[in-house]
Amino acid sequence: MVHHWMGSVFIPGTTLDDLLPWLQDYDEHHRYFDEVEASRLIAREDDEIRMFLRLRRKKVVTVHYNTHHFVRYARHGSGRASSASYATRIAEIEDAGTAREREMPIGDDHGFLWRLNSYWRFQEAWGGIIVELESVSLSRGVPGPLRWLVGRYLDSVPRESIAATLEPIRREAPRTLVTYRPEAKLSRDGRKEP
Repeated sequence: MVHHWMGSVFIPGTTLDDLLPWLQDYDEHHRYFDEVEASRLIAREDDEIRMFLRLRRKKVVTVHYNTHHFVRYARHGSGRASSASYATRIAEIEDAGTAREREMPIGDDHGFLWRLNSYWRFQEAWGGIIVELESVSLSRGVPGPLRWLVGRYLDSVPRESIAATLEPIRREAPRTLVTYRPEAKLSRDGRKEP
């Protein structure tokens, strides 16, 4: 099954120069995103990043994954940027959080998430940034007799995952971005304000 969803949020009072470094701080993603249990930057070379995310998808059942991603960022002139993220490895975890925890063999799991690509677009506008996320994922198909039961579940998870990704960006980014702008700290006579 192919799942293709898009969503967007507006973040007032910030710029790309503030937001992109915050988004690229992959070591901290587990602090802001509910579906991310652990996160770390593996390697970075200019605008190309390799990173690890341990994901938790919760609905009727809870499924955990160890995932590796390749991400490429690009600027498109003043106030515009994009990124593309490709999951290079997705391993479902069996018995997560127990002494028996282990990765299931890739391709021999429940098939809820086989592939995941995410395409991001960023545009400065109206005193903030519009963030758009497009997600394309693959999951195992469901046999006809079970489609009415399991199909709705499989269809709703990617949509809810987009909301679970965009909402923390809208909520947390403005609260955690700390940008020092000397010109904002000067009084009318040119002295720094306390």
